[in-house]
Amino acid sequence: MANASLTRLRWRLRGAWMWPLFIVLVALDGPLTHWLPFTGDHESLVAAWLLGFIWTLVAVAVLVPPVGWVVRRVRRDMPKVVARDYAGAGICVVASLVLLGAGLAHRHVVERDGQALQDAVARAVAYIGDHAPSKFDSPSRRLDAYAVQPPTIYRICAGRPGGPEGLYEFYCVVVNRSRPFGQGVRYDGSEPNSILSQGTS
Repeated sequence: MANASLTRLRWRLRGAWMWPLFIVLVALDGPLTHWLPFTGDHESLVAAWLLGFIWTLVAVAVLVPPVGWVVRRVRRDMPKVVARDYAGAGICVVASLVLLGAGLAHRHVVERDGQALQDAVARAVAYIGDHAPSKFDSPSRRLDAYAVQPPTIYRICAGRPGGPEGLYEFYCVVVNRSRPFGQGVRYDGSEPNSILSQGTS
């Protein structure tokens, strides 16, 4: 009886990895997904943590029963609860690796969008310098870019304090990167990008 109890205790200690690994890996998934988002160009840290938590929790809930069953088929001497815990620990690791792989695979998209934005801003600055009133080509201006259809079409506004109470006035252009440099830029009014983004949210 003592040997049996000792054996059960040993199995339980060996099989108590799932939830500690879950906590550690979810804590790491937040910064990981923040720096290597697998969709879009960026992800807030809080949203990344929440995403990692939900993703790993769903993976554990859905996959532990069938994977635990497979583990028991391979190791018939292993108690059911330990087999499920081993399965859950493995699933937690795989879930984090999937997030890492997706982030790395998506990284080239983030880099492409960043380079496209820099190119669009350069085109807009050149156009604004040639066509806009001189006050929009001053060091006090502020540039604001909105991706309409990345990595091709962007709306870029040059803003400067010009109204009462320090309100900004804007000179905006739309840049179409599918056309050669020096072309594909047109004036698009004075409404700031904040209004445009609200209308498309």
